[in-house]
Amino acid sequence: MAAAMGIGRFVYTPILPRMTEDLGMTKSAAGLIASANFAGYLAGAVAAATPVLRGSRRRWLLMGLAVSAATTGAMAFVSSIPAFVVLRFAGGVGSAFVLVFASALVLDRLKAAGRGDLAAVHFAGVGTGIAFSAILVSALAARGAGWRMLWLASGAVSALALAAAAGLIPDRTDKAPAAQAPAARAGRRLTAFAAAYGLFGFGYVITATFLVAIVRGSPEVRSLEPLVWAVVGLAAIPSVALWTAIGERTGIGRAFALASVTQAAGVAASVLWIAPAGVFFAALLLGGTIMGLTALGLIAGQRLSAGDPRATLAVMTACFGVGQMVGPAFAGVLHDATGSFLLPSMAAAAALLLGAIFAISAGPGG
Repeated sequence: MAAAMGIGRFVYTPILPRMTEDLGMTKSAAGLIASANFAGYLAGAVAAATPVLRGSRRRWLLMGLAVSAATTGAMAFVSSIPAFVVLRFAGGVGSAFVLVFASALVLDRLKAAGRGDLAAVHFAGVGTGIAFSAILVSALAARGAGWRMLWLASGAVSALALAAAAGLIPDRTDKAPAAQAPAARAGRRLTAFAAAYGLFGFGYVITATFLVAIVRGSPEVRSLEPLVWAVVGLAAIPSVALWTAIGERTGIGRAFALASVTQAAGVAASVLWIAPAGVFFAALLLGGTIMGLTALGLIAGQRLSAGDPRATLAVMTACFGVGQMVGPAFAGVLHDATGSFLLPSMAAAAALLLGAIFAISAGPGG
């Protein structure tokens, strides 16, 4: 999770400002590249739900990790927008495979062992990867490394994580339980959660993609650029444990709604409060809710599934993928038209608030 999600998906954010400056890219082009990654993520999630993908979940997980590592490193060797789009699309497919197959494998085994509380450790890998990538990019950039070296180093680290995962995950037959038809009540709740999850995908991704660019482009806070993405990652590490604990006490729907409102405040602060306190407030709330909301949504999907949860997790991930695919391109076009991320960020905050309403409508249980 740290390699494919924390690095493979999110290292684009701290590298992006250097790419746009060196290559003269517009924000629309930057948003298109980000959206390509999320389109791949959507395609991977849909593919993961099909019966065509036979074999163990371990094999598909490792293949996803390999694709993520290879495409991340390959970004160092191209310069054209079409090449970036192709690589980021393929990397998105790999990331989705990792999330779906790793989550299905881990959550199933934790459920069988009666240790559902350890799901937080699984999802905390994303925050760890974000924090590590922020430190890696800042350290190398401080030594004069250009954006190509940053991509290459990120790909190398991901390859090391692939080797570690291959050694740590037992090579054994992994038979998923037979699928069963979900109850009608679960289907209605799942629809509400899927809608909320899609709105979350749109709501978080604009800030998650452009936060470092916003900081770099604001003289009042530009000196904080090396720190802001690290704060996002560090805040993400304990967030899953926090939000899943809240979910167990109040119900997954209510916890998801509260986290959505919290994230909306951070998204709004990123453009309305351009000051050191505002930037760190935005980074803290964004990082403190991204993986919490991701975990709550997937846990809800797993609990509402009968039999193998892979298909349900893939559907949830697909809804999320649609939202996050639209967000960056939407934000890039609006930025180039208005010269600011204000309008797209406020639209994102509104989407998160609407998602909170859908989550509440799903009921407090789960």
